[in-house]
Amino acid sequence: MDLFGTDGLRGEVNEEVTPELALKLGKSTSLITEKGDSVLISTDTRQSGRAFEYALASGIASTGRNALLLNVLPTPAVPLLLDEFAAKAGAVVSASHNLAQDNGIKFFGSDGLKLPPNVEEKLEQFIVSGDGESRANWRDIGDINTVDDSEELYLKHLKDRFSEGLPDLSGLEITIDCAHGATYRVAPRIFSDLGAEVSSIGVEPDGFNINENCGSTSLERLKETVASDSSDLGIGFDGDGDRALFIDEAGNEVNGDRVLYFASRYLHENDQLRPPVVVSTVMSNLGLENSLSELGIELVRTRVGDKYVAQEMVNRGAIIGGEQSGHIIFRNINTTGDGIVTALMTLSIIKETGASLSELGGDMLHYPQYLENVPTDNKEDFQVDGAIKAEISRWEKKLGESGRTLVRPSGTQDLIRVMVEGRDQDMARRAVSQLSDFIDDELNG
Repeated sequence: MDLFGTDGLRGEVNEEVTPELALKLGKSTSLITEKGDSVLISTDTRQSGRAFEYALASGIASTGRNALLLNVLPTPAVPLLLDEFAAKAGAVVSASHNLAQDNGIKFFGSDGLKLPPNVEEKLEQFIVSGDGESRANWRDIGDINTVDDSEELYLKHLKDRFSEGLPDLSGLEITIDCAHGATYRVAPRIFSDLGAEVSSIGVEPDGFNINENCGSTSLERLKETVASDSSDLGIGFDGDGDRALFIDEAGNEVNGDRVLYFASRYLHENDQLRPPVVVSTVMSNLGLENSLSELGIELVRTRVGDKYVAQEMVNRGAIIGGEQSGHIIFRNINTTGDGIVTALMTLSIIKETGASLSELGGDMLHYPQYLENVPTDNKEDFQVDGAIKAEISRWEKKLGESGRTLVRPSGTQDLIRVMVEGRDQDMARRAVSQLSDFIDDELNG
């Protein structure tokens, strides 16, 4: 029973993920908290969110802990508000960038970091082995309360974490796409309050349209709106608000690699990048690594998953890290990826330098990178298939030092992800196509 993937538990509503499972997960927080402790819970805008939120809270309260409901707020609000309520853990009901038929639950520990795999394994074992002993005496059942001013508190804590205050965005025209998700109220408000002229799309959630042809996973509408509004840039959030991707003034996509590049360069030039280390994953482009190296900045890679990035940042003392997908962590501000923080930092750099978004990251080296997904119900066979290993090795030798391959099972979907990058665009494209076809034939017959 593998409940947890790269970002908590996630699956189809009332199939892989059910209110009954949420109830058990709530009870499992007794392994990381004590009786009388509080656990924060937020959710995004999915129709199923409330059912899972209440089930999770009921499980928490049944063990003698207290559940505090933050209602609809971005995922990063939970770790940011732990100290406000002296909470010992946090939970988010969300399937992040997935569509509305999916939902999920991810946990944060008292340190504001997502739970490490060994702790998730303990929670999973708790659920498998039974949870009867976790129930509190009837006199000790915990409270379930709603935090009415959670949005205000989140904005206040954001402001407090910016050492020089939030940036003055007067004179900037921006378009934001909130993916009909958790940022739909708070994002337009904060950018407008800071003086920007804001055009907002993806701010009409109906419970079923989260991430549907919008947000950071589908940037076409944002591109069109930036062009029609002649905006300085566009910002696309995902459904739970921990990612942000950008569209520059020329209509080009700006991914997490470029944000890591220009943000770390800015911090380095201002003697704020101490140590001169950036943490990212094996998915980050080789061009980012080489560009940072030319600046005297080391790129440290981890396995895919922002929780692994966050932990390595702690290990290294790094203050910036993230993923190509737009999870960017500014550790001096928050312990996890926060799309609004990423946007505020980007806008702050634009205001400070006077550069456009395209100019900020335009000189980063970028090697052609191709990604294909191979659907399969046999992910477990991938790990032991000798023919696949041999084919991957053959392409690695062929690409040599001018490129690389990365083939891995998805942590959240029934897919094998195949990535190839290299200086030779045609060879990289040919490699990813042929390698994907080979894996498809081998696993799916």
